Amino acid sequence: MQAERVYSVLIVSANDKFADAFRARLDSVLFPDISVVSNEAAAKRAVLDKTFDIVLINCPLPDAFGDELAADLCRKSQSAAALCVNASIYDEVFAKVYSSGVFVLKKPLTTEMIDQAVDWLRTVRERLRKNQEKNVSLQEKMEEIRLVNRAKWLLIDKLKMTESDAHRFIEKQAMNLGITKKEMADKVIRSYG
Repeated sequence: MQAERVYSVLIVSANDKFADAFRARLDSVLFPDISVVSNEAAAKRAVLDKTFDIVLINCPLPDAFGDELAADLCRKSQSAAALCVNASIYDEVFAKVYSSGVFVLKKPLTTEMIDQAVDWLRTVRERLRKNQEKNVSLQEKMEEIRLVNRAKWLLIDKLKMTESDAHRFIEKQAMNLGITKKEMADKVIRSYG
């Protein structure tokens, strides 16, 4: 069984009762790192210093509404964000931010709604984490392909091999030496480049 992940949380609220209500619902084992700021400017400073897994914004904030902050975080980071807004403006705010991946919750919030929202945000954060891992894996694979191609062209140029012979050479040498094709390509590039 996989150990549960822990999450860092940023609560942005000018209302201490709101922050306390969320903090009370967050298990200290799963959420050991909870930061609370009271306005958008402080939130922007906080996210410059650190990436938060979950961001909860109690709208409106004293210096901005908070919707643009949430949308920006969802577009530019791996954070999962939720806005808490008065029920009377829910539809308007939802229409503005849903395409950025921001959750919108109607106030007043019950403890069940808070628990459910936090679970949704954890779920989204895990999906983002997996996508980020896939992206890194794809980037590594693309880098390997670039290096192998560069090594193949050096073998074609320097040793007058065909492309298929150069490819087989790199694969066979990597297997014989017990190294990756990327490492073998790097050896070829250092030798002939």
